[in-house]
Amino acid sequence: MLNDAESCRFKKIYIALGYTDLRRGIDGLAQIIKCQFHLDPYDKNTLFLFCGRRTDRIKGLLWEGDGFLLLYKRLGSGGAFNWPRTTNDVLAITPDQYRALMQGLEIIARHPITEIDGSRLLV
Repeated sequence: MLNDAESCRFKKIYIALGYTDLRRGIDGLAQIIKCQFHLDPYDKNTLFLFCGRRTDRIKGLLWEGDGFLLLYKRLGSGGAFNWPRTTNDVLAITPDQYRALMQGLEIIARHPITEIDGSRLLV
């Protein structure tokens, strides 16, 4: 289910950057969404993804209109998610970024190039 965002028809996909305590259940994750990120956990067909310190497992929270669906994925044989750890914030991602993340690819560059006054600088 988590490998194919298009077949699930997610309206929006958010990832919680940084580390999340994956011992939290539905209520704890919904509280993070509401209080820390100021988003609505009851937004139908919106997937919220969380990753703990161990990058081989993630949790997802999805409101289906009549109840929450708590998803848990643990990769086998040394696999890992390339999870952005830059800040403790939330990031909306596209279905393409979601697919890349599920394949273990990096979706946020570690050393982005920025432009200042037409000059390219490595940050």
